[in-house]
Amino acid sequence: MSRLRLLSAAALLAVAANASASSFIVTTDAVVGALKSSSDATSDVTSSFRDDKIVLAARDDAASFVASQGEIRGVKLESALDHIRHKAPQLNASDAQLAQAILTI
Repeated sequence: MSRLRLLSAAALLAVAANASASSFIVTTDAVVGALKSSSDATSDVTSSFRDDKIVLAARDDAASFVASQGEIRGVKLESALDHIRHKAPQLNASDAQLAQAILTI
């Protein structure tokens, strides 16, 4: 009887380990996909607006926005976000992603 329990426990452990590994892979793929999207948005913005005076003037406001997790929204940042969205309407990025991209310029 103890061998049957031991084999059952081993089988249950193997199934549980496999389920955890599958779940980990799916979660990892989702996180990597989200980071790639954010990275692509950042690359697009930084290369296109590197010499743009409106965007460069918003760096301090962007830093405050990022540091406060979106609570502080300065006038220069609002202007830069509108400017970026007008110049690159195909860019599908959140305010936070754009603020982080402004900081990388």
